[in-house]
Amino acid sequence: MGLLIAKLMSIFANQEHKVIIVGLDNAGKTTILYQFLMNEVVHTSPTIGSNVEEIVLQKTHFLMWDIGGQEALRSTWNTYYSNTEFIILVIDSTDRDRLLTTREELYRMLAHEALRDASVLIFANKQDMKDSMTTVEISQLLTLSAIKDHPWHIQGCCALTGEGIWLTLSSWAESVKHPPTAEMLWVSSEQDRVPALRLILKDRRQATSAQTF
Repeated sequence: MGLLIAKLMSIFANQEHKVIIVGLDNAGKTTILYQFLMNEVVHTSPTIGSNVEEIVLQKTHFLMWDIGGQEALRSTWNTYYSNTEFIILVIDSTDRDRLLTTREELYRMLAHEALRDASVLIFANKQDMKDSMTTVEISQLLTLSAIKDHPWHIQGCCALTGEGIWLTLSSWAESVKHPPTAEMLWVSSEQDRVPALRLILKDRRQATSAQTF
C-alpha cells in the first residue's frame, strides 16, 4: 500500500486519473462506487456494460469505471484497460466457491500490457456477514504475495455501511493534502472482520526493501 499511496500523492494536479472497478457479479462494485460518490447506499441492479463517475479528492480528479462482472462480460474488461492507473478489485468475502475464478481473473488482468504500471486495491466486501472470509484468508487463497510487479493492498469493508471504504478514501485525500516526507506503509489488521488500517512512517531508506501487506 505504501507505493500505492505514494503514487496517489504524486498526481495531485487537476487532471483526471482513471480507475477501473472490477470483480465478479454480485461482489458489490456499484454499491462501492456510489459510496465513494454520495456516501450513501444506492439500490442497484446488475451492471450491464459499465457505469462511470468522477470522484474529486483534494482537487485530484479520479474517473472511476464500474465494469459489469457477469461471466459473459469479463472478456470485455480489457477494452477498459487503456490509461488505467488504479485497479479496484471487489470481492464477495462470502463467495468461497468462486474465489479461484477471481484469482484467475486477477492474474489475467495483471498480465495485460495496458495494466503494466497499475496499482491494485482489493476490497474484501461483505465483512459484516457471519460466514465471510478474513482478509488474511483471501490473501492466501489469491496468493497475493506472488504479486511482485504491482503495488497492492487488501482492505476489508462493508459496502452497505461504508466501513473500511471511507477509511481508505479519507487516507487518499489526506495523503494528497499533506504529503509526508517519509515512505508511507499501510498494514492490514489481521483481526477477523475488523477492517482497519494502521499508518506506519518509516525512513525512506528502510522502506525501499519493505513488503506491504
